[in-house]
Amino acid sequence: MITRRLFSQTVAAGVGAASWWTEAALAQRAAVEGDFGPDTAWLNANENPEGPCPAALEAMSEALAATGRYHYQEYRGFVAEVARSEGLEPEQILVGAGSSEILQTAVFAFTSPTRPLIFSDPTFELPMGIARALSHRMIRCPLTPTYASDVRLMVEQAAEAGGGLIYLCNPNNPTSTITPKADIAWLAANLPPDTVAMIDEAYIHFSDDPELESAIGYVCQGKDVLVTRTFSKIYGMAGLRVGFGCARPDLIGRMASLRSNVVSYVSSRAVLASLRQLPDLLAERRGRFAAIRADLCDWLREREVRFLTPHANFVMIDVKRNVREVIPALVRRGVAPGRAFPPLTNMLRVSIGTPADMDKFKRAFAEVYAA
Repeated sequence: MITRRLFSQTVAAGVGAASWWTEAALAQRAAVEGDFGPDTAWLNANENPEGPCPAALEAMSEALAATGRYHYQEYRGFVAEVARSEGLEPEQILVGAGSSEILQTAVFAFTSPTRPLIFSDPTFELPMGIARALSHRMIRCPLTPTYASDVRLMVEQAAEAGGGLIYLCNPNNPTSTITPKADIAWLAANLPPDTVAMIDEAYIHFSDDPELESAIGYVCQGKDVLVTRTFSKIYGMAGLRVGFGCARPDLIGRMASLRSNVVSYVSSRAVLASLRQLPDLLAERRGRFAAIRADLCDWLREREVRFLTPHANFVMIDVKRNVREVIPALVRRGVAPGRAFPPLTNMLRVSIGTPADMDKFKRAFAEVYAA
């Protein structure tokens, strides 16, 4: 059992050796170097350029005058509304500072020096950075040839290890590819003893592909499944830091004692206002992103530039040479793309921005790709 004190001591000891695991260290703007002008197209952090919806902006404006108080008494109602939005009960929800905090607490709760974190490679690095800082065991599982998570290999590794935490992102970051619903169903049905499957669904709202299905249904079935969500992406609230995890009450209880943050009152008002706009808010935003993404893919296809079929608000493009040579050239042209993601050394991750952002990217990419 990791207590709050042990958690603080362990993290303090590990930060110097593995400072890159913190969310701030993973921030894309810190990883893309160069001189950036005011008209830079920021396509590096999978942010939503639309920002919070108008109702959320209005709610935050009204809430500011009341921020002299903590409002802890309202927190229970806030959690209940978030749970209700997913058809769950409050005891099946853990709210945190972005989904990152949920990922962190899961690593603290369900891994150890002998109980590994089992993950797809490449994927979002934060859980692995935490495990590394804690000196917990890690097992990498390469993606399949279709860039899906290899759930059978992950289950095999968990069984051999005597349990662990399986982490997969669906759609995956950085590849923007999906793990089909049949594979997720097989994973939920075949978890070894003492194994939790953590499905990161940060980008699930950007796709309506029939092969992509949320794993929250397995939470409702009482499986050893934890699903993480965030309001940072399609809701456009990256700077407001709100996310949540969904799991059985006993799993939520194991993580809750390790959580260290409280969602701000202003952020909570923005979330509640956004939830009241469902389902239209998600459908409208998904449609707009899909149109811009499709336009970029058509443009790449016309020029015979290979890319992975995307299901999120970013695209992984094959630049046919080391991407570390391409990124600075784009930065010099006013475009900040994603960082390198080994072992995909020839692949460039580009977030979907506004139509103007993407036009600027096309012009810069055409010059750099032809060089």
